[in-house]
This record gives sequence, C-alpha cells and structure tokens, in this order.
Amino acid sequence: MRYPSLTELLDRKRTALGKGPLSVVLAEDDVEIGSTLDHQLACGFRDVLLLAPEGVQVSPDHETRVHIVTHDVFADGALVAAVNQVIAKLPGTWLHYCYNAEYLFFPFCETRRVRELLTFHAEERREAMLTYVIDLYAGDLGSSADAVSRTDTWLDRSGYYALARKDPANDWQPKERQLDFFGGLRWRFEEHIPYPRRKIDRISLFRAKPGLKLLPDFTLSDEEMNTYTCRWHHSLTAAVCSFRTAKALRTNPGSRHAIQTFLWPNSVRFDWHSQQLMDLGLMEPGQWF
Repeated sequence: MRYPSLTELLDRKRTALGKGPLSVVLAEDDVEIGSTLDHQLACGFRDVLLLAPEGVQVSPDHETRVHIVTHDVFADGALVAAVNQVIAKLPGTWLHYCYNAEYLFFPFCETRRVRELLTFHAEERREAMLTYVIDLYAGDLGSSADAVSRTDTWLDRSGYYALARKDPANDWQPKERQLDFFGGLRWRFEEHIPYPRRKIDRISLFRAKPGLKLLPDFTLSDEEMNTYTCRWHHSLTAAVCSFRTAKALRTNPGSRHAIQTFLWPNSVRFDWHSQQLMDLGLMEPGQWF
C-alpha cells in the first residue's frame, strides 16, 4: 500500500508497525529495489517500509506486502532523519535500516528468521547489534557498468581492520568495547571516499526507545548500544552486504574513469550464504548455535 508521507503511515499504522520487527529501506535509485525487498521479506521482518520518490515502480506482490512511502530521498541525511522519526513513534520496536541493493545477513539466516535472532539477542540483555557493511561488486564491469550484478558477485576476503574509537569528551581515550572498522572498497579506493564515510560499521539492528537518536555516522546516541559485544562474552554480529559503494564509485564522474576493475588477488565470489561470511570472519555467531 502507498502513503504520501512517513508521518501519515506512522499515524495510521502505529499499532500494527509497533509489533515489529520492522525494516526501513531507502531507495536512492531504482537499482535492485525488488531483490532488496524480497530479501527483507525472506528474512522474516513483519513489516517492510520502502522510502522512495513519488511514482517508484514495484511488483504487484510488493504493492500488497510492502508499505511504500513517498519520501525526499535526496535530502541530506534522509535515511537518518526517517529512522529517527520511526524511533520516536515506535518505542520498544526492533528496527533495521538499509538502502536499496543492500542485503542483511546474520548467522544461519537461511534456516532462521530475524525474529529468532532478535529474541536470542534480547535474552542476552542486548538492545542493539553491530553490523559490518561488506562491499559487493560485479566482476565484469563491461557487462555491469554500474558494478551491480546478482550473478557475478564478488567481495574482499581480507583487508579488514579496526581502530580504537576515541572519546573526545574524555581526553581522546579509547571507548570501552567500541571500535571503528575499515576495509573493502572504501579502503582500497579511499582517495575517492571522504574520510567520514570510510567506516564500514553500522548499528543497523536495534530496539527503539524514548530519546534514542540515530547519528549521521550510523551509531546511536546511547553509547552502550554502540558496543560490539557485551561485558561477559562474545555477542552476535551481522553483515549488510552492499553494492552501494561500488555503484557510487562507478557512477561518480570523479572515480568512474579511474577504476577499470574492482577485482584484486583477494577477491572471492560471493555465494550469498551466511556460512561464507562467518568463515571469512565477517560476522560472529556468538553463543547462538
């Protein structure tokens, strides 16, 4: 069903949406909108919101199963502002957010649904989950000019690293259980990426609560919710496998002609399976077996 604004949707469907879990997808363009929505529905989200420009075309199935909201997707910080609006209206609801051509993977997601994941995570007294944004890219840029291909999909198997996250309010001392993560295309082609956008970590699965805010760097205003693990053992993490950086590098005039291929010796084909991501150390099952 379509809605003229996010405000109207939240006012009309607040009770139903509050049952969660809820996925918010912002469509920056028309690339892989259908596959993104299919993936979110397959993950088991009770409701999926698509924020898109007026007139966006989706399949008849998505017209009936997805809440399609007319939204100014080109406004500065459009996704962050929308997520904060949802947080304010739906306290207590588990939320996920992403862009089109991004796909959430979590341990054992082929046989378990996101509700099971979040139930276990909540039982471990966790209200948020760290997700790593793993860059995907087409192997043949001649056939896929925008670097997006679901059948010729590659990722980096190495080249990821973390640095201590410093606290400017505490004499730049490292924050407890918080790290800044880097790697993928944003590391290999960093000359084309503004420094504030080089991190690959997001807190993109969390439970909304009064006063909570999503910040422009995709962390939350509650510092404990930004930690990668709890104090007593390793916690679950997940991955957002994303064509967004590759797509941007191939469409931006400043980088398009400087990049002939994204492949390098540490490229490996992506098999679209959570086990591969766990084997590469790109997400952590924690105590969930």
